[in-house]
Amino acid sequence: MLTGTIVNAAAILAGSLIGRFLTGIPEGMRQTVMQGIGLAVILLGLQMGLQTQNFLLLVASLVLGAMIGEALRIEFRLQQAGAWLERKVGGDKKEGSIANGFVTATLVYCIGAMAVLGALDSGLRDNHDILYTKAMLDGFSAIIFTSTLGIGVAFSAIPVFLYQGAIALLSTQIYVFLGKELLDAMLVEVTATGGLLIVAIGINILELRKINVANMLPAIVVAAAAVPLLKWINGLFSL
Repeated sequence: MLTGTIVNAAAILAGSLIGRFLTGIPEGMRQTVMQGIGLAVILLGLQMGLQTQNFLLLVASLVLGAMIGEALRIEFRLQQAGAWLERKVGGDKKEGSIANGFVTATLVYCIGAMAVLGALDSGLRDNHDILYTKAMLDGFSAIIFTSTLGIGVAFSAIPVFLYQGAIALLSTQIYVFLGKELLDAMLVEVTATGGLLIVAIGINILELRKINVANMLPAIVVAAAAVPLLKWINGLFSL
């Protein structure tokens, strides 16, 4: 059940180790490569965001999620975790090198349809094809991320393993409780909401504006919860 998740985490570690040795890349090339990655991330996020079937739900999820995230100070806590790694592991002494790599990579690898759908497929059908594909993508991107953001990217394998592993282990209960139709509808809105967060990550990578993406993470949970709530409300009005 966890094979796909283990392979995914291992691919991130392997890519990070390879990227660690690509330290001789000129600064101009690093900057241009990161700009290319930022543009690609924004395009991916837009494709995901346009899948929404309820724009108002998407907006409400982002607003409520941001309020919850700000109250919980998720961004600050992630930065604290990165800073703790910085102190324990050390680094190349660039300001926030490990913290920035850890936070950015964690958000990129955990937000998205492939993480959720792949983990569900692993748990429900013991089919790891989606996570194997994600592992290849994450492994290659980890090489680039590590060469530009530092070894902190490698530590993102830990939350990826915990996040996807938990979904895989709970997948049977989730499927039985929600049913296929409702689960599919929830995944559409979760994907769309996550897509806009990925757009925000791309904006951060391009350094156009600092967006506290981690503080918006509860929006994904809000979007998932709103779908069955709206269905229940519609059912009441149709009586």
